[in-house]
Amino acid sequence: MKVFYTNLEFNGDSPVAHVKGVDMVITSDVWAIVTGLKSSGPRINRGNLGVVEEFNKIQFYKGCLKNPHSKVRNFSVGGLKLDESLVAFIVSWILTPRGSNHSTLSEEDLLLIYCIMNKVKINWIHTIK
Repeated sequence: MKVFYTNLEFNGDSPVAHVKGVDMVITSDVWAIVTGLKSSGPRINRGNLGVVEEFNKIQFYKGCLKNPHSKVRNFSVGGLKLDESLVAFIVSWILTPRGSNHSTLSEEDLLLIYCIMNKVKINWIHTIK
């Protein structure tokens, strides 16, 4: 595993690693086979946040707060209701991990939480990749 991650590069949007003379390319088809995920549904990423038309980040975030009348300065996990908080941590720690600051949600995180809680289909292969 260490050799795989040490040699990991990206060719387009697919990870590629050269291990023992073999190029290992992880395409969307490989993700689908290994994880059993479907590639249907909208692709959610930073440049494509308008794919769910009824989503309003401020309105949705305020609806997730324990006190929906509080002033929104940033999208912090701290004031969320229990269910929303758990989904937020799953999104920011497991599904789309990042190096730091898991307690502040990005717009992408909010949209993923919205889709999960409202059962909107997501192209998980694209999102996780």
